[in-house]
Amino acid sequence: MYDYLIVGSGLFGAVFARQATDAGKKVLVIDKRPNIAGNVYTEKIEGIHVHKYGAHIFHTNMKHVWDYVTKFATFNRFTNSPVANYHGELYSLPFNMYTFNKMWGVVTPEEAAAKIEEQKKEAGITEPKNLEEQAISLVGTDIYEKLIKGYTQKQWGRPCTELPAFIIKRLPVRLTFDNNYFNALYQGIPVGGYTKMVENMLDGIEVRLNTDYFENKAELDALAEKVVYTGPIDAFFDFKLGTLEYRSVRFENETLDKPNFQGNAAVNYTDAETPWTRIIEHKWFEFGKDDEGNDIPKTIISREYSSEWKPGDEPYYPVNDEKNGKLYEQYKQLADKEEKVLFGGRLGEYKYYDMDAVIDSALKFAEKEL
Repeated sequence: MYDYLIVGSGLFGAVFARQATDAGKKVLVIDKRPNIAGNVYTEKIEGIHVHKYGAHIFHTNMKHVWDYVTKFATFNRFTNSPVANYHGELYSLPFNMYTFNKMWGVVTPEEAAAKIEEQKKEAGITEPKNLEEQAISLVGTDIYEKLIKGYTQKQWGRPCTELPAFIIKRLPVRLTFDNNYFNALYQGIPVGGYTKMVENMLDGIEVRLNTDYFENKAELDALAEKVVYTGPIDAFFDFKLGTLEYRSVRFENETLDKPNFQGNAAVNYTDAETPWTRIIEHKWFEFGKDDEGNDIPKTIISREYSSEWKPGDEPYYPVNDEKNGKLYEQYKQLADKEEKVLFGGRLGEYKYYDMDAVIDSALKFAEKEL
């Protein structure tokens, strides 16, 4: 009946469904959740689009990806400028001249660079062997101790000395007064939320929600020539080689009877003692920091807690270490032998994808397949 059965209505599945439909193919999209849009799902509560599975800020340097997403949504001018809270001391992120001035009282880029160099020398690091040494060699000991160490250990559930250096190779460090976190040409949030954007992508395409692929696998497979599977690759093979590891995130949401809780979309709690990693105030993703947001008398916040993934949790971040990399390669060999099933997306490829990269990957995948 269908050319493609697409398992999962997140960004990868939705983009492929759109491309296949536009190429004249007949497509069925299924999702085990009661809603479309996967982890970018936004739900409107009290007039605010709440990012149900954590903050998603769209940013890209790929013009073709930006041109693609803007066909399905109008984006606002949101710029990500998080704030770090260390025991009540507030610092500007990413690390820039505002951060260095607050930390050391330095005023010029030259003084800031000299201070970092001095602390790096004192620590005696030449070849960084782990995340701690990498961080100190980039920003010095003070910033590492206050703004990186506690946050990173909460996020990964492991000491920084046990984490690979490459995790923070891309840490933005700027000797300018620029607190725009993403150094991206295009960034913003879809007006009306991500769910609306994905709804537009899936316009005119048959979607069945609350449908678990594995519960009805044989009959669902029989409906289509090919299956595009975007779920966890190890689950597809019934975990027969072992379970791939993820970090998961738990959210505590609160609706507050005040128009403004923290004055910013994201505040990271960088000390080890505060149990949550950050607080998101969803309102500020969509409304300017002025009176526009204050017109809505309430605000919604989410405290984020990082945790080790266990079955039943939502898998968020693949633990891309050596052990998991080897296991994924074994699963990939099995996947390559599947004749009618194609694997894609963050879970299907066991890959930490930014949104623009997953869209780019789905577009390339569609072009090759179609």
